[in-house]
Amino acid sequence: MDKIKTILLFGAPGSGKGTQGKMLGMLPGFHHLACGDVFRSIDLNSKVGKVFLKYSSKGELVPDDFTVRLWRDHIDKLIHTGAFKSDTTVLVLDGIPRNIHQAKMLDQYIEVMKLICLRAVHDRAEMIRRLKSRALKENRLDDANEKTIQHRLEVYDSESRPVLAYYPKEKRVDVDALQSPIEVAHDILSAILGRFQEMHAVPPPPPAVAAKN
Repeated sequence: MDKIKTILLFGAPGSGKGTQGKMLGMLPGFHHLACGDVFRSIDLNSKVGKVFLKYSSKGELVPDDFTVRLWRDHIDKLIHTGAFKSDTTVLVLDGIPRNIHQAKMLDQYIEVMKLICLRAVHDRAEMIRRLKSRALKENRLDDANEKTIQHRLEVYDSESRPVLAYYPKEKRVDVDALQSPIEVAHDILSAILGRFQEMHAVPPPPPAVAAKN
């Protein structure tokens, strides 16, 4: 199978990757997939679910092989059922890859068109507030405890942030995550629209031949 054309949404927990991914996923030609949603769909009483809970409840990253295998199985199911058409649709990923090893493992499956980095480094307190608010609204155990949140942010800084340097600089676009969701969406669309149009553009017609006198 050809590599899947992909846009990566990247940023610390609470930066708004899920919100922006869902908005992009509503547009024709895009399909949003959040790795966290794949994990949360697992039966926590199953063997796979217990592995996930063991790590996520502590704010730690799930082992790479387990993560990529689960992601790949989910993608295969989407393609098989027709829910995702990899030849005509751009995949919008958030929550994966979370470290350089995962990025290398994914290279055989995806072609990264753009890496959108949602940045909010100057206001860590706002990130924590967002995560706590989300935990209350969505009953998410991994976001409910401030100590766990702080650990997740530390893990992001030590393991996930280096992924930014793995991909070519010309593919990366930084966006201020502390703007309103609409402003963030506008900046993301501005960054990717040209590349998206280039992928799907119809070749221009040949120049008109001048009429003979």
